[in-house]
Amino acid sequence: MTSKSVKKLWDRYRHLAPVVLYLLFYLAVFTYVENRPVHNMHLLVSKWDRLIPFCEYFIVPYFLWFFYIAAGVLWFALAEKDRSQYWALITNLGIGMTLFLIVSLVYPNGHTLRPTYLHRDNIFMDMVRFLWSIDTPTNVLPSIHVFNSVAVHIAVAGSPTLREKHPWVVHCSLLLCIAIIAATMFLKQHTVIDVITALGLNIVCYYFVYQPSFSRRETSAHVRGRLQ
Repeated sequence: MTSKSVKKLWDRYRHLAPVVLYLLFYLAVFTYVENRPVHNMHLLVSKWDRLIPFCEYFIVPYFLWFFYIAAGVLWFALAEKDRSQYWALITNLGIGMTLFLIVSLVYPNGHTLRPTYLHRDNIFMDMVRFLWSIDTPTNVLPSIHVFNSVAVHIAVAGSPTLREKHPWVVHCSLLLCIAIIAATMFLKQHTVIDVITALGLNIVCYYFVYQPSFSRRETSAHVRGRLQ
């Protein structure tokens, strides 16, 4: 591969560099947070969590989350012609994930909702056992599964290309987003507090990331209307 072809590839895909670098940073900090000794764990269990039954079938949308987030970022990075939508999405994701790391560092948290014994035996239960073997019920506030799912759906629903040419993608995105949110609670991965906090953070980040651009477009349209 010549230096010219390398430069061409870099010019074409260099906007993906922040995602790769941030992912490496996030994984490093998250690994530290997950493995450090904690002496004062704050339990987030509420009475509402006791009312939600465990259901192993939600493991399917829970694992689809990884594809959903990756597909969303890659679509806006490689297929969406309006690059500003890509930057808005990764900024939104980056803010939420960074705040999650900060909360985990200064406020160690977790829950004790997982059943001590899984009575059923099927492929879905095997998937749940695998999940629980690699993911502890700690550092759960706010739920990144919830925050990232909503952030991606906001981007999908706000894309003129997807709304006009592929409306089925927007509908499927909404259904999967809702299923993932429900899965975090039905699988006892997160508490109601984690979910509500993540949704509240989504609202704040939405106005911080998206609303200024909307306001500028509305103001410009209003000025043009006055001049015509």
